[in-house]
Amino acid sequence: MRALFPGSFDPVTQGHQDVLRRAALLFDEVVVCVMFNSNKTGRFPIAERLDQLRAAATGLSNVTIDSHTGGLLVDYCRRVGIDVVIRGVRNVHDLDYEMPMAHMNHELAGVETFFIAADPAHAHISSTLVTAMSRQALGSCPER
Repeated sequence: MRALFPGSFDPVTQGHQDVLRRAALLFDEVVVCVMFNSNKTGRFPIAERLDQLRAAATGLSNVTIDSHTGGLLVDYCRRVGIDVVIRGVRNVHDLDYEMPMAHMNHELAGVETFFIAADPAHAHISSTLVTAMSRQALGSCPER
């Protein structure tokens, strides 16, 4: 069975890597796909995110990396013949956010959503937090 692990991956975090490794053990093939999220401002170019994902997938022979920045997730699923979407959830807020989308994907295209609970060691990590920490660290470094 093939599964899609979509996200903005801006940037790729340890949490993303953990969900990817665990999904690769459960499915025959996992397609990790950089998607466009209109609610987020892109920080890293898509090409850089794809490179980060390729590095994260090193050693996972059943993982492929792709991008889809035009159209809905279900459009991509239909085009490549995928019926399962993987979503990592850190807490009930993530689940509250993900459930309406899971229902809509199922209603529109019969796509099922498979939730993977975050490893507690990574549950506090988000792309937004990683970016904020990076900006703070770079802002506090003296110029050379």
